[in-house]
Amino acid sequence: MFNRQGAKTVLLGCSIEPELLAEPDIIDDMRRYSSIIARESITWQALQDAGLKDNTYLVPDPAFLLETIKKPLPENFTEGGMVGLNVSPLVVENEAVPGITMENYRALIRHILDTTQMNVALIPHVVWKNNDDRTVLKRLYEDFKETGRIVLIEDCGCEELKGYIARCRFFIGARTHATIAAYSSLVPTLVVGYSVKARGIAKDLFGTWEDYVLPVQSLRQEGELIEGFEWLKNQEQFVNKNVAELLNHLFEKKNISKAALAKQSGMSEIYLHQIFAGRRNPSRNRLLCLCYGLDASVEETQ
Repeated sequence: MFNRQGAKTVLLGCSIEPELLAEPDIIDDMRRYSSIIARESITWQALQDAGLKDNTYLVPDPAFLLETIKKPLPENFTEGGMVGLNVSPLVVENEAVPGITMENYRALIRHILDTTQMNVALIPHVVWKNNDDRTVLKRLYEDFKETGRIVLIEDCGCEELKGYIARCRFFIGARTHATIAAYSSLVPTLVVGYSVKARGIAKDLFGTWEDYVLPVQSLRQEGELIEGFEWLKNQEQFVNKNVAELLNHLFEKKNISKAALAKQSGMSEIYLHQIFAGRRNPSRNRLLCLCYGLDASVEETQ
């Protein structure tokens, strides 16, 4: 209807399973759009391979630029001492072995409580009717609430949910935008995914999706999520070190002292030195302030 009336249409922020683009009807539908904007490179490459080249673009999901609002923390939520967990009814529906997803989450929570000093934050991200993360998260909460080390976050705005996620030490989640909130806050993240969007976003960030994404369809045994978490723990220093190395490399190219940079960036010298030493994990906004203080170009900031 819109095309017949001369309107321009855009398929924005899409992820499409590559095998779907082998179907002629799907290709015909795709050709009706004035522009197609893929949010990850697996989809973009599949569109290219299907001959949809002239009006197809690759642009990261705008959720990476979402602002963060930090509300007061609830009892038993310690900043930097939490493992954030998200699971959805949708990912459970895509499991190949009935019940295996929740079994893995329960085993993981027991493992965290038994082997670490960290607490667990259950964080919903979608609360639609018939697709409400709280339905599965509340079951996990009831199983472990007597420990006093598990917190169920109530529904709130997306910026506020990102504020909780950003204050976790690790995050394991199913919802795409919950994991993007963690990625963009530099929180080490493992995705329990079921589709190309999880694999594509991880591949664009890390060069590969393997280890960073655990496809729910592949879950067969109870301890697989624990294995993923242990791998993630071992990557924590890599994340912090990588940010510190990049900042130190950029700092060496600029004619500015750290005292001046701290003042220009609006942060204390102590905090600045901790970031450069890899002992603190700065938020996206802090990184942008540092890039501003370093007079970084757009390319250097990216």
